Amino acid sequence: MGKVTGFLEIDRREQKYQPASDRIRHFREFTLPLPDTEVTNQAARCMDCGIPFCHGPNGCPVHNQIPDWNDLVYRDEWEEAARNLHSTNNFPEFTGRVCPAPCEEACTLNLEDMPVTIKTVEQAIADKAWKKGWIKPEPAAVKTGRKVAIVGSGPAGLAAAQQLARAGHDVHVYEREPKAGGLLRYGIPDFKMEKHHIDRRVKQMEAEGVTFHYNENIGIVRPLQELLDTHDSVLLAGGSEAPRDPQLPGQEMEGVHFAMPYLVQSNRREGDEPVNEIPVVAGGKHVVVVGGGDTASDCVGTAFRQGALSVTQLDIRPVPPMKEDKLAVWPYWPTKFRTSSSQAEGAEREFACATLGIEGRNGRVTGVKCARVDGKRQPIPGTEFVLRADLVFLAIGFAHPLFQGMLEQSGAAIDKRGNVQADEETYATSVPKLYAAGDMRRGQSLVVWAIREGRQAAHAIDKALMGATTLPR
Repeated sequence: MGKVTGFLEIDRREQKYQPASDRIRHFREFTLPLPDTEVTNQAARCMDCGIPFCHGPNGCPVHNQIPDWNDLVYRDEWEEAARNLHSTNNFPEFTGRVCPAPCEEACTLNLEDMPVTIKTVEQAIADKAWKKGWIKPEPAAVKTGRKVAIVGSGPAGLAAAQQLARAGHDVHVYEREPKAGGLLRYGIPDFKMEKHHIDRRVKQMEAEGVTFHYNENIGIVRPLQELLDTHDSVLLAGGSEAPRDPQLPGQEMEGVHFAMPYLVQSNRREGDEPVNEIPVVAGGKHVVVVGGGDTASDCVGTAFRQGALSVTQLDIRPVPPMKEDKLAVWPYWPTKFRTSSSQAEGAEREFACATLGIEGRNGRVTGVKCARVDGKRQPIPGTEFVLRADLVFLAIGFAHPLFQGMLEQSGAAIDKRGNVQADEETYATSVPKLYAAGDMRRGQSLVVWAIREGRQAAHAIDKALMGATTLPR
């Protein structure tokens, strides 16, 4: 695959970023794409490794045929590379920007810490395909007469909608918000992915026959039963929105917020949508973010762009090793020290740190009480300290989807984690005609996993409706 000796002759080269001092002044994407010649060189590094773990179960959830499109890029067959990429991934411009690239961790060359820059090549292919006009609507030649409702227009809902529309079904997407995208639009900041990428996909899907219904909070403004009565199948593709609640003493004080409402408000503001809540802005404040994951990192980057004086991130986990033991964990995703682009913009990071409570004055937060933890993550007596804070964000993950409204009305079985229980093969719930996919079914996860779930749910629904399907699984 690629150039036979490319991995020996060509060094790994990644996209560069605008300097932190420049990029924190705006919310636009700040990666500096590689020129086509360099992308071709990077694709040439893909070796004939025999067993390509990159697109196996440990690498790419959608099973992108990575060696194939690397080879096509190396041979300057970009359009065929785009066709190949889209055969497994409906939205490679999304994953090329926001996926953490488990494929690169599973790359054989990662045994030498020099994996192929798969994510960079993927984004380059997708961006060129849009620029060259190769991505066009693909409406079905024959309509089936079957009608499918999809609740939620995040990556799972969008992927399922596009697949089912191309199979000839009349697809209707019901979205609670004024615009499509779900987490892609309202959770992920613009500096990681600008929203015009979503808008042009929506236009493509509308041209393929998908109908979008906005401001439709199913279970609140419209009962779920109405969709079940008027559609042949209904797919629940909402998110895992209920935040994990640490129930800290003093958490009710002014200035303490869960992370996602803060990110949603910021994204609404950047998207020129009305913000009806009390503004939460980090400008001129000392910010503390509780949590060590992607959502916490997004809060860090957003706070810096709003003009925070300082941002400190608290992580109860110990400092991970700088380098993993390859022979012990490869090709699985390793635990090792990572620094996100947002953290690199000036965040202070506290590891092995428990958050004990919120301190304040006159109902307003003034600090976060912390302590060091032992190997069992228990606070060590005598290590307590207080961090100054004017604004605190709780970003320790999401527990399950919201029960109120739609899920209560559905009567669908809920698993022990609080997610909608649905079969992993058929995606069917305990309610006839009702299916579930994405974070609502499997719990909080990656965008690429949501796309996989949406595609597989579409396959299952088409097969149930028609008796057979040509949609890939």
